[in-house]
Parts: sequence; C-alpha cells; structure tokens
Amino acid sequence: MLAAAALLAALAVALGAFGAHALKQRLAPDALALWHTAVQYHVWHSIGLLALGVIALHGAPSAWLRSAAGLFVLGILLFCGSLYALALGAPRALGMVTPFGGLAFIAAWLCLGIWALR
Repeated sequence: MLAAAALLAALAVALGAFGAHALKQRLAPDALALWHTAVQYHVWHSIGLLALGVIALHGAPSAWLRSAAGLFVLGILLFCGSLYALALGAPRALGMVTPFGGLAFIAAWLCLGIWALR
C-alpha cells in the first residue's frame, strides 16, 4: 500500500507539473480544468492510500483495508485516467468510465469507514 501510494503520488505531481507547464498553452481552458480536476483527485486519493498503508503498519491489514486500497487504485485509474485522456482529446464516450471511478472512490472510503467501525 505504501509503495503504491508513493508511486501514485509521484505520478500525480509529475502530471500536475506537466499540465501546468507543458499543456498550459496547448489545451483549451475547459480541457485544462479537466486535467486540474484529475490531478486533484489523484493527489487526494494517493494520500488516502498512504493513510491506509500507515494504518496497516500498526496492525494486521484486514480485508476491508485491502479492499479500500484496491478501490483507491481503481478509482485513480478510472476516474483520473479518463479525465486525463479526455483533456488530451480522447473521444467523449470515454467519459462514461469516469463515474465508475467515482464509485470506486466512494466504495473505498466506505470500506475504510466499515473497518474503523469494526
């Protein structure tokens, strides 16, 4: 979990810098806004994954924590990945994937909540 969080956070920073510097003059404002949204969600959920890794270090990782971790990664891939692609000009139909990433994020947070309540 910690390794995945670190790698995904590094990727988020790199993609954020790429958007701010290389894409700023090349993308329309609405496409740049999509890129920015993807980076924000990417960073926040990488930090969430990092928190899961820290929690797992202090006790036996449970199925709820492992599920939350997998769902954070899936959410980053689907939600953020589809927004990155749309910003770069992918077909609008790819936007149908984005809500599934959002649902993965919600499910991840719910898994963490269930773990905490147990």
